[in-house]
Amino acid sequence: MLKRSIASSLWLGLWLLSSVVMGQISTVSGEWPQFRGPLRDGVSSDTGLLTQWPDDGPPLVWQTRGAGRGYGTVSIVGDRLYTLGDGLSIVEDADEYVVCFSMTDGSVIWKTRLGPPWTSGRDDWQSSRSTPTVDGDLLYVLTPHGDLVCLETATGAERWRRNMAKNFGGQKGDIWGYSESVLIDGQRLVCTPGGRTATMVALDKTTGDEIWRSVWDNDRGAGHASIVISEVGGTRVYVNTTAGGALGVRAADGQLLWTYDIDRTTSVIPNPIVRDDLVFFTAGYRRGGALLRQVPGDNGSVSIETVYPLNSELTNKHGGVVLVGDHLYGDTDDQGIPFCAELMTGQIAWKERGPGRGSIAVTAADGHVYMRWANGIIALVQATPEGFQVRGSFRIPGSGDRPSWSHPVIVDGRLYLREGDAILCYDVTKSE
Repeated sequence: MLKRSIASSLWLGLWLLSSVVMGQISTVSGEWPQFRGPLRDGVSSDTGLLTQWPDDGPPLVWQTRGAGRGYGTVSIVGDRLYTLGDGLSIVEDADEYVVCFSMTDGSVIWKTRLGPPWTSGRDDWQSSRSTPTVDGDLLYVLTPHGDLVCLETATGAERWRRNMAKNFGGQKGDIWGYSESVLIDGQRLVCTPGGRTATMVALDKTTGDEIWRSVWDNDRGAGHASIVISEVGGTRVYVNTTAGGALGVRAADGQLLWTYDIDRTTSVIPNPIVRDDLVFFTAGYRRGGALLRQVPGDNGSVSIETVYPLNSELTNKHGGVVLVGDHLYGDTDDQGIPFCAELMTGQIAWKERGPGRGSIAVTAADGHVYMRWANGIIALVQATPEGFQVRGSFRIPGSGDRPSWSHPVIVDGRLYLREGDAILCYDVTKSE
């Protein structure tokens, strides 16, 4: 009995150690290796940033072209910046590419063709929409056609490729192609092919070989959100939303732990937000936002309790929501009307129209929210429930031809904006 107790304690200790070691992508200060940053929450760790912008905006450090059409944002690791686009101004064809830029001056280091562009639907709904996930010597991208491609960061050379439908039987829950930015967690790559055959899968990140798959029998297909990690009572949980609603999957073996169904809607896009045992998720088209509490059970099981159900005041279509302190900040559906709400109650603190029009993509840093409207206006807004306080705004150069949907990125005192074929780098640090 003593031997069994010692063995159990040793196993538990090793499991906990592996959970710490096998964390999300290891990062250093000054990196944004994936969609919505190191923790996938849309919050930068930068401090010492401007609290008021000049009338014409912060100083432009450099601007470059060659990103192509695209609504994904940029990933930054070391001295390199990566993004995904089609119809690049620096190539002859209209195909989709991964492009690597120098962080020093925006010059192109390499570009790798992935395949044909996404041309389904209206012109302003077309093009790339995923953000590369960078992990050491490798990066991973997902095309709208469902091609998951692993490339070398040094050269752009392709290592392996899988397809969401052909290899896993995945299906989308809408007609707009894949947008997920895949998760790297230790040796695993985790993504969401969607549907009743492979709702979520884990692959070996080096080879692309399947490790496990998780199936939700009622899933309607993949949405556009990206997986986030939660730890609940010693159990590691992968949380995401699909066209069927929200779900939690056990990281160790792919066991489906819990689901939260929603009524069918046009599309489900924003990333869920995790804080401790809480999960906030939202869907657009007037569906709303809900707060769930994950509850640990026996043998690594996790269930959920509803803190509050879907609240239509917290609906968000595709610009995302950020959590700063105890309050949520995001756009109301795609109306261009930002809101601030208390996380634990869903109560609205304020909801106001701002200087821009159309949907708002949000990123937070240093006590402020960077709000980017679809018509190309970006504003610095103080993150406070005490009212909507704009601390400066400007129009992004080159905006207006297509929606300005790409999420802002803040790294090492620089604000990076993807505007179609262009990437712009601004200095947002306080002057001495």
